[in-house]
Amino acid sequence: MKITLRSYDFLWLGIALFPLLIIAVLLPVQPHDYWWYLRLGRDVLESGAVPVVDTYSSIQTGQLIVYQSWLSAAILWLVYKAGGIPLTIFGVAVLIGLTYALLWLVMREGGVGARLAALLTLLAGLSGSNNWGVRPQLFAYPLFLAALWILLKWQKREQKLLWLLIPLSWAWTNLHGSFILFFILVGFAFVLGAGDRKKLFWVALISLAVTLLNPRGFALWQSVIGTFTAPGIRDLSPEWLPPLNQGWQMNIFFAWLILLAPLAAFARRRLSAFEWILFLAFSWFALTGIRYVIWDLFIISVLTAFLMPEFMMQKFDQAQGATIPSLNFGLGVLFLLMPLMLLPGLRESWWRQSPPALDTQTTPIAAADWLNERPELPAPMWNDVVFGSYLIHAVPTRPVSMDTRIQVIYTAEQAHDYLFVQAAGDGWEDKLKAEGVNLLFLARTQPALVEAVKNSSEWCEQYQDDVALIYSRCEPLP
Repeated sequence: MKITLRSYDFLWLGIALFPLLIIAVLLPVQPHDYWWYLRLGRDVLESGAVPVVDTYSSIQTGQLIVYQSWLSAAILWLVYKAGGIPLTIFGVAVLIGLTYALLWLVMREGGVGARLAALLTLLAGLSGSNNWGVRPQLFAYPLFLAALWILLKWQKREQKLLWLLIPLSWAWTNLHGSFILFFILVGFAFVLGAGDRKKLFWVALISLAVTLLNPRGFALWQSVIGTFTAPGIRDLSPEWLPPLNQGWQMNIFFAWLILLAPLAAFARRRLSAFEWILFLAFSWFALTGIRYVIWDLFIISVLTAFLMPEFMMQKFDQAQGATIPSLNFGLGVLFLLMPLMLLPGLRESWWRQSPPALDTQTTPIAAADWLNERPELPAPMWNDVVFGSYLIHAVPTRPVSMDTRIQVIYTAEQAHDYLFVQAAGDGWEDKLKAEGVNLLFLARTQPALVEAVKNSSEWCEQYQDDVALIYSRCEPLP
């Protein structure tokens, strides 16, 4: 199907993106994998080099580290420096819009009309919106769909765009560790696809070579492989656990996954071997870890478009009557621009009870500011792991004990030690004493530890608010 830029098509794309952009600008910034990336991006740009040893954590200071997403971190810092959280959230909306516009385009390549593609795009976006946190992975979503689009065109013997895979590979490699998915896509296409394999082989070979054009060379590959095999990663990072059919987003995903097979029985065409392996492989990934669900949603939504029975396609995309192009384009632009009124900094002017731009329960702003003003408090510090990301950014002079870089630097033993102390297990004070900890930066969401600290004679309260509590040793350790 030849894709056109008809006003009617543009209008339906705008309709599909409208609710998705609203969600994107209303989602609060979660601290987990955002704030420490800002610190990294600032350090990279100020020093002109990517750090090779850790300086953010007291328990891992001096350890070798590979920052896979250094380029994303630099971009995030530049955006934040230029416009703070409002511009950051605007950037999220742009990336989400680009991602699902590309998804719509890939579906249209499969032969479905603008309305049906819009419906499937909206469904995929709603189901995957719990994976839209402000993190480097956002940069990878449009790259994944661009690579899929190019390979599907190659499958139809359209070779012109194939060489674009090379710069795409380099960019993805330096933006996020999920670049390994690029080579899964290309590998499946080479083995099972129907395009010019010789040309794809050379493109794939060059694409593989350019992945070494990063600050750490081959060590980046070793780091990515190590991330998937890190034994402690599932203890502190639930997104690596298998998904459960809980919540409406997961309900949509599991129902869609189950219904795709019977849909294939009534399909207007058969899936190719390349398309089947994409479905099987990415569905297997999704069922082994929550973080992979969104990639599978991209695949199954595209395959659903390819498999739609003819009568359903005709029902959704019946021939439209007379249209007014200028009106269609105007409405499409309006649908794309209206969500911008919900950006922080604008919505407060007309929405009295607008939601906060930050997750206030997991971002200890006031407590961090208070701690910054008291450098005399003794170190080292033990802190809530979620708070750690914000503290790396907001209190740069005081290393954290642990943060959300679980897959980057911390060991399984360190993760288990953290969980032991957080649960206030028997001997938790001995564990902290052995590590020389003199300061505690606790979250209200750690009730067992907070209660144990309150009942201990070794700790004196220094600060508390609705989000965080800070204690120091009454008699600091030397």
